Amino acid sequence: MIPAAFDYHRPTDLASVISLLQTHGDEARVLAGGHSLIPMMKLRMADVGHLIDLQDVSGLHDVTVSGRQVTLGAMVTQHDLIDHAELASVAPLIREAALEIADPQVRYMGTVGGNLANGDPGNDMPGIMQCLDASILLHGPDGDRTVAARDYYEAAYMTERRDDEVLVSVRFDAPTGGHAYVKQKRKIGDYATAAAAVVLTRLGDTVENASVAMTNLSDTPVWSDAACQALVGSACDEAAVKAAVDAMLGDIEPYESNHGPVEFKRHAAASVLTRAIARAWERA
Repeated sequence: MIPAAFDYHRPTDLASVISLLQTHGDEARVLAGGHSLIPMMKLRMADVGHLIDLQDVSGLHDVTVSGRQVTLGAMVTQHDLIDHAELASVAPLIREAALEIADPQVRYMGTVGGNLANGDPGNDMPGIMQCLDASILLHGPDGDRTVAARDYYEAAYMTERRDDEVLVSVRFDAPTGGHAYVKQKRKIGDYATAAAAVVLTRLGDTVENASVAMTNLSDTPVWSDAACQALVGSACDEAAVKAAVDAMLGDIEPYESNHGPVEFKRHAAASVLTRAIARAWERA
């Protein structure tokens, strides 16, 4: 598999990136880690005349923890997430999830921005950031604008990002209480058949707040308010968990693929979400 010919650009600042995107329009694509884009280019599923590599752009490689507010630059790698002690301390969900992404070789190159930006429904970080109610920072010709992660994804490979914008960073408040990321996959390194991110806080013996999101079960990641509300105020008992799972199953729209038929995916979703809720509640 060999991609079609393309011009390679390696700018050192965002202004140059935006200029290239404006100059080349639909023929240009931004490269962060490349694990989604490069295979598509090799299969000739993506027609890229100009590849703009963000590796040398300053200001995109930082992990910033200020109190409980976390900012992850677009070029922060999955390995960086795993290896950052302060991040693991305030937001262990991120490290737990990063360890489930692909394999070590991929994690050294795969980036937060690459995982979030292009709207691949199989990627892990979009659902996690929806669970955390994160904000995505985009930079374009008119400056910066912020989009909630829960509003960013429109359909498979379709997002709120405009063609002349770059995803710069993602920001969220580190969650309190219990967390879990549970992922079912066919083999190590594979995309999820189903994955669930859950954050729960408790007040005494009941759930005070809940956030529940799932991955690769629709054209977009799915954050389910109905699933959250099914848990809030409950003792997170069997009936409440079943109500939350049923609510999520009502919100997802799985489709048949090489990961299995629709009914198998719905079964996997129910199993994975049940385990994630139980684990988050134990940790809460």
